[in-house]
Amino acid sequence: MSDAPPTPPTTCPSDEEISALDAHWRAANYLAVGQIYLMANPLLTRPLAPEHIKPRLLGHWGTSPGLNLVYTHLNRVIAARGIPALCVWGPGHGGPAVLANSWLEGSYSETYPDVSRDAAGMGVLFKQFSFPGGVPSHVAPETPGSIHEGGELGYSLAHAYGAALDHPDLLVTCVIGDGEAETGPLAGSWHANKFLDPVHDGAVLPVLHLNGYKIANPTVLARLPEGELDALLRGYGHEPLYVQGDDPLTVHRAMAAAMDRAVDRIGELQVAARTGGDTARPLWPMIVLRTPKGWTGPAEVDGVPVEDTWRAHQVPLPGVRENPAHLRQLEEWLRSYRPEELFDAEGRPSAQVLACVPGGTARLGSSPYANGGLLLRDLPVPPLDGHGVRVDRPGTVLHEPTRVLGGLLEAVMAATADRRDFRVVGPDETASNRLDALYEATGKAWQARTLPTDEHLSRDGRVMEVLSEHLCQGWLEGYLLTGRHGLFSCYEAFAHIVDSMVNQHIKWLRTSRRLPWRRPIASLNYLLTSHVWRQDHNGFSHQDPGFVDHILNKSPEVVRVYLPPDANTLLSVADHALRSRDYVNVIVAGKQPSLDWLTLDQARAHCARGAGVWEWAGTEDGSREPDVVLACAGDVPTLEILAAAGLLRRHLPELAVRVVNVVDMARLMPHGEHPHGMPDSEYDALFTRDKPVIFAYHGYPWLIHRLAYRRTGHAQLHVRGYKEEGTTTTPFDMVVRNDLDRYRLVMDVIDRVPGLGVRAVAVRQAMADTRTRHHAWIREHGTDLPEVADWTWEG
Repeated sequence: MSDAPPTPPTTCPSDEEISALDAHWRAANYLAVGQIYLMANPLLTRPLAPEHIKPRLLGHWGTSPGLNLVYTHLNRVIAARGIPALCVWGPGHGGPAVLANSWLEGSYSETYPDVSRDAAGMGVLFKQFSFPGGVPSHVAPETPGSIHEGGELGYSLAHAYGAALDHPDLLVTCVIGDGEAETGPLAGSWHANKFLDPVHDGAVLPVLHLNGYKIANPTVLARLPEGELDALLRGYGHEPLYVQGDDPLTVHRAMAAAMDRAVDRIGELQVAARTGGDTARPLWPMIVLRTPKGWTGPAEVDGVPVEDTWRAHQVPLPGVRENPAHLRQLEEWLRSYRPEELFDAEGRPSAQVLACVPGGTARLGSSPYANGGLLLRDLPVPPLDGHGVRVDRPGTVLHEPTRVLGGLLEAVMAATADRRDFRVVGPDETASNRLDALYEATGKAWQARTLPTDEHLSRDGRVMEVLSEHLCQGWLEGYLLTGRHGLFSCYEAFAHIVDSMVNQHIKWLRTSRRLPWRRPIASLNYLLTSHVWRQDHNGFSHQDPGFVDHILNKSPEVVRVYLPPDANTLLSVADHALRSRDYVNVIVAGKQPSLDWLTLDQARAHCARGAGVWEWAGTEDGSREPDVVLACAGDVPTLEILAAAGLLRRHLPELAVRVVNVVDMARLMPHGEHPHGMPDSEYDALFTRDKPVIFAYHGYPWLIHRLAYRRTGHAQLHVRGYKEEGTTTTPFDMVVRNDLDRYRLVMDVIDRVPGLGVRAVAVRQAMADTRTRHHAWIREHGTDLPEVADWTWEG
């Protein structure tokens, strides 16, 4: 962490420096246009012909000139001041600009040697863009220097703040498109500055790029009166600096001055906090850049205005191969950048173009912060033996699983106090989810006003709470992608709010795993608790276990889902997840007191298997196959299956019952579809090929059928789970309403074991009668039946 005084304001760049900045910007613009249109003749050494044009024109020109301007001026600041920097490129499909600048600075050619920094490499750069076998049109994992997928809008600023956390020397610039600024997640992200610690964290410099239009409409912020926009941004806690115009040299001078002012101000604020003891929340600078949409592109096409309109958003000249007038206009457009001044005869950038470019890892495309695995250190997870609970006999002692996990997380948080590379995020639920032991090691990050009644707020806290799942997700993604570790704790039903965000992160991981230069990063770990079966008090609105379904639809090489049934299995699963790399791990566990089933050693072995027989719970004698398999996944389903096993042991002792518990949901999939999937022989040995399987599952029952539909015994598989029968009621009534209760499970066994229906008719009737008695009891007493509420394992 640097405590040096801020660099004095840079003097106004000379005409020579402005000319060099303009040359770099023109070169980047030329390369951006070339990527959209050209597949040959990259230096225009011959008159442009139709065969030089791509058959399918894809890409986005409108935002590219503004992104190129920002990249050019960031180069100048980085080179002049020697500050480590990262940029998050928010505006949609701005890939042509970022790829162009990465190639100009040399980072791209170092990453991909076949795309050399000369005419041949320029030709490859152009052809591969949005071309089969090439690279996407947006800023993607393939783009050196990127940590942000540019396809889906709304998350750039949250990612930028996540990257800045615990990187005290880092400047993270975030370019926000004015279309993106209309999204809900981005609007919420403006409040992230209330959580940024000027002492221990780096700085975020937002650049709001107002070019006026989305794909077909004007943008809201670009049409606000200037005073209203200024009031809005100041209300968010920023000091706006304005750059606007359409004359390049004038804009260059204004942008240079704004960048200098912003970086100077950031340095002043950090020094005031780090050495002067200033505890006031900083008013951080930001830049508002207002330039025309599609700046320097065609002013008109076929007599219709294009530049500074929505028509410049994608491909301004769509008919270049077929329309000779469009082809001539494209060549005029490309030659307007004077490429002969920008590149030598071999296609290498001129010295003037590269005058402002920093070297080595200071280049934005080579920043180690954008390849977080280079910075990642192993997380110091302590041995579990000091945190596991004692289990002398299964099902007789109660613990709150997530509270037990909280002790482990507190130890991890304490072990990382000096290195500051572990954070826990969540939407106002850390204590509610029984993880409040964390506050023994750290507080909750908070830079805004505090009151005497507040608890656990801390300027340097590493628990992040804000009532925006989007912001929590974005923070953690940015944190992980820049080389740190973390956990996202959330109520199960509301994890769906980030469905789309996690989908993008999974795609990022899947792609980056195929890029040898991208180093593995720490996994994105979810702890979903306050789950469907114990949201009886909050009611139907809080009851939805479907996030697991969403995750298991995604790339098998990346996603993992775990349903630990008790405290020790939760510890074992969490230990594995926290140490893992390049996965999205979803852990679903309860926070309410629940019975403990396995010792810590048993839990380790069981979690390593992912699924296995609990011999102590069944009635097999080893002389024959079981008559029925009772399977379970999830804490409440496990309780109900074991209670059903106990009823069968008492009422039908001659029945051979096998109990199988599943922790790792992917174990149910065929081995060819998921790395954790069981081979058919192993699955058949565990569940049998032809015996009834009564499966009690935590979530929607059809997921189990989907995972196991190819298995030999699928016709014998009967799944009970959540079927949208929710309300405000008692805990046991939730399982009764969804036919997941122990009495219904016993009835299922009697209905499906051949010949048992006639012999056990009295038992079945007794089970149905108990369900009826339950309904009457809860309506009179408001609590569950004593034999349910006080049940323990008696096997």
